[in-house]
Amino acid sequence: MVAARRLHRRREREATRRFLAEGPQAVREALETPHLVRELFATTAGMRRHADLIRRAAETGVPVWPVTDQALAALSDTVTPQGLVAVCDHLDVPLAEALATRPRLVAILAGIADPGNAGTVMRTADAAGAGAVVFAGDAVDPYNGKCVRASAGSLFHLAVVRGADPYQAVAQCRAAGLRVLAADPRGAVDLYRCELGQPTAWLFGSEAHGLPAELAAAADARVRIPIHGRAESLNLAAAAAVCLYSSARALDSLKERPA
Repeated sequence: MVAARRLHRRREREATRRFLAEGPQAVREALETPHLVRELFATTAGMRRHADLIRRAAETGVPVWPVTDQALAALSDTVTPQGLVAVCDHLDVPLAEALATRPRLVAILAGIADPGNAGTVMRTADAAGAGAVVFAGDAVDPYNGKCVRASAGSLFHLAVVRGADPYQAVAQCRAAGLRVLAADPRGAVDLYRCELGQPTAWLFGSEAHGLPAELAAAADARVRIPIHGRAESLNLAAAAAVCLYSSARALDSLKERPA
């Protein structure tokens, strides 16, 4: 229990290569990956409410530890804990391994700092059919508790890459046959007029500063999302959703065309 509590700190997560997955949604998805969950802590109410997950853990040999509400609250970083917290192994992979599966859509998060935004982008990328999310440069830890929750289980569905140099990530994606597009409000190419019918890696910058000019210039094109109203811009998660789904729609339309 003490060792699990230390996983709130990034340094401890790095040292042990483990993290906390909180709540029934995250625990359910984690249990679907063999040998990922190391132990599960549950309150009496949590065990009763989510008996199916307790059974699943027992069936796969995961130790289940009954704990008090107070003890679980110490493991949780939410205001209202949901009664379940799992200790999981890290699941990130090298970029070369992620690209070896030939994904048609990849999201590169360059210097993204906000864990809620990063987790939401993971969830959106998963929904849009992306095969990988790359945490590049000085990006947030994908195993941050808020990031894990915001991903709503998608952390366990995607190839997650972290620690990649953003310029090397661009080069490796291009070498793997992906066109690299930088989401940039000052981009020369309008998203509505951009050719999206080929495997694509979208490059997204930080919430506060966007992409560095040099990194944006390394992409094959800098693409802007048109703003029709008076809003200054879209936030990162909204912009990523528009870009990723635009690519997904274009790629799907190609599959639907008659040969």
